[in-house]
Amino acid sequence: MDHMEKLREYARLVVRTGANVQKDQLTVVNCSVENFEFGRMIVKEAYKAGARDVIVFWNDVKTSRLRYDNVSLEVLGNIPSWLAESRNYYAEQKAAVISIVGNDPEAYKGVASEKLQTSSKASAKAFEPYYKKMMNSEFQWCVAAVPEAKWAMKVFPELYEQEAIVKLWDAIFDAVRIGEGDAVEAWNNHKTFLSGKCRILNDAHFDALRYKNSIGTDFTVGLQKDHIWEGGGEFTPDQVYFFANMPTEEVFTAPDCNRAEGTLVSSLPLSYQGNLIENFSLTFHNGTVTDYQADKGEEYLKILIETDEGSKRLGEVALVPYDSPISNTGILFYDTLFDENAACHFALGECYPTNISGGVKMTKEELIAAGGNQSDTHVDFMIGTKDLEITGVTKDGQEICIFKNGNWA
Repeated sequence: MDHMEKLREYARLVVRTGANVQKDQLTVVNCSVENFEFGRMIVKEAYKAGARDVIVFWNDVKTSRLRYDNVSLEVLGNIPSWLAESRNYYAEQKAAVISIVGNDPEAYKGVASEKLQTSSKASAKAFEPYYKKMMNSEFQWCVAAVPEAKWAMKVFPELYEQEAIVKLWDAIFDAVRIGEGDAVEAWNNHKTFLSGKCRILNDAHFDALRYKNSIGTDFTVGLQKDHIWEGGGEFTPDQVYFFANMPTEEVFTAPDCNRAEGTLVSSLPLSYQGNLIENFSLTFHNGTVTDYQADKGEEYLKILIETDEGSKRLGEVALVPYDSPISNTGILFYDTLFDENAACHFALGECYPTNISGGVKMTKEELIAAGGNQSDTHVDFMIGTKDLEITGVTKDGQEICIFKNGNWA
């Protein structure tokens, strides 16, 4: 396949398998202006899939940066009602949402932390109905990536810009299984593999997981008592199957947000709000972050942890083998969509209610009482290494090795 054929196949895969757009379904596309050509390909494929209408929200990180540099905290803290109503409306209509990402990992480097925090909190409040329905999988949503020049040069700084873009495209195509045979069939096989891991973990129904490696992670996390492991894709209430992330290599579940003890040490940098956080650690007691430090970007780690009460606790536990396609590329993508699928990780903030039996029908208060974390944020950070050991602990105290030397045991 040449590059254009791969692009068309990628667009088809995102629309038909990722978001799984249905006949007569509204479809929303979020895309950077720099990637307008691929955005148009997504729109075309969505109409071919039978979408009733396709609404595109174009964004531009450079314009957003200018806004951060020039407007006041008061302006950033005010989300216009029409904008909130628009996003929440499409969630209410169960529109399929496709988001094309791939911005400069350090787009907002140097922006005052108060501005980033104010904007983040205002957005979380204004779009709360949208995010709640998304976390409940009430509509299909899919996040996929397209290279932009700044991102490509961050990943491959030794190359000229165009060479870096081409190389990043090749890495993305490999990660989403395009270029060798039928990509849809490859994703169906991948789904079967991940589903098998979920069955084993759900049958074991561990009470807790214990982590240890050579870079300093020494940590135990309790699992929510009625937790459910998921991986690959998931179903909407209307039984439409979709993949929220392309690529995806993880199986994940809900921790008990009140039970986390010890220290987690990052194994990969985290790009958060357009800033890099590197070589950081988090120490937990009774489920809460009690101490943290970072060699770079500690002020942004502080913003994340202090978003609200729930951002100090865990909302997701995810397992990814060290010997996996993205990890084996040896590429540090500086983008969570890829890096989280190269290593075991956790998320600070909101849990997925679908990871708790009956969670989708619970109120916010009921989820909290059940140990499901609630927050205005959900941010993944990577801790997996080639020597990571993970032990599952059953309710009766039996210990079973789950990961040995970074891989499934």
